[in-house]
Amino acid sequence: MWLDITVREAPFVVAFEEERLLAEAGDAGAVVTFQGRVRGQDGAVPLAALHLEHYPGVTEDEIARIARDAETRWPLTACRVLHRVGRLAVGEGIVLLMVASRHRAAAFAAAEYLMDYLKTEAPFWKREEFVDGSSRWVDAKACDNSAARRWEAGA
Repeated sequence: MWLDITVREAPFVVAFEEERLLAEAGDAGAVVTFQGRVRGQDGAVPLAALHLEHYPGVTEDEIARIARDAETRWPLTACRVLHRVGRLAVGEGIVLLMVASRHRAAAFAAAEYLMDYLKTEAPFWKREEFVDGSSRWVDAKACDNSAARRWEAGA
């Protein structure tokens, strides 16, 4: 499986990244693309921005481990994970995940698996900045942990 992982501040261009993935995907009949974006409202006070931090080197290694785990479960031909860090305004892309496989069921399942584990195991720290000037660190969500645990049962 071709695997490319990047953690950076700069925005991404989905079409460019998809073209790169397709050049490496071999005989893939399916490509699943997921783009996570900064939401503007997730509570009473609107969000101004999201600030993400990571542990350089360790974060990329953990994402690679998660991707290799996915490869043992599904016949993937290519995987691209691009995660942004720094200050991201509402509407900006946070993460781009692309998975290629010969068949759609494998591509969909692997993409969902990867996102569930990126949310729970990849070492990122998020701080929400609100339009009123306040901020807070984001705690792990029970629903994200629950989503990741379902894969332990072989879903």
